[in-house]
Amino acid sequence: MLKNIDPLLNADLLWVLAAMGHGDDLALVDANHPADTVASHCIVKKPLRVSAASMADVARAILTVFPLDDFTDDPVRRMEVVGAPAEVPLIQREVQGIVDAVQGHPSPMAGIERYAFYDAAKKSFAVVQVNDARPYGCFLFRKGIIAG
Repeated sequence: MLKNIDPLLNADLLWVLAAMGHGDDLALVDANHPADTVASHCIVKKPLRVSAASMADVARAILTVFPLDDFTDDPVRRMEVVGAPAEVPLIQREVQGIVDAVQGHPSPMAGIERYAFYDAAKKSFAVVQVNDARPYGCFLFRKGIIAG
């Protein structure tokens, strides 16, 4: 056990978050996402799974140690709802609230069409799959830097 580290951040997930570099993407996806297929194209070839937690809880835990990229306008992107790209489901609103709190200001997520999201996720460093079955709980987090 580590002090001041959220228990949702297991050893494998902490290693991935630390190994990523500036500009690398992390795909944070729901239980419905084809995580194994997508992860087979990533640097980390198998998805990391987090169970018994909501998407919001996992996003919050990750963002306690993961700096978002502030050199880009879209450090967090979301999968758009098919046929209703402007719709923002509850799961996405929950994560948006966490992102805004971490950033200290509103930081709207950019939407990505479903199949374009899959393609972008294949270029991620790793895929983290959360056992949250609500649809459209799929996000890309771009890693930033810690200014020293």
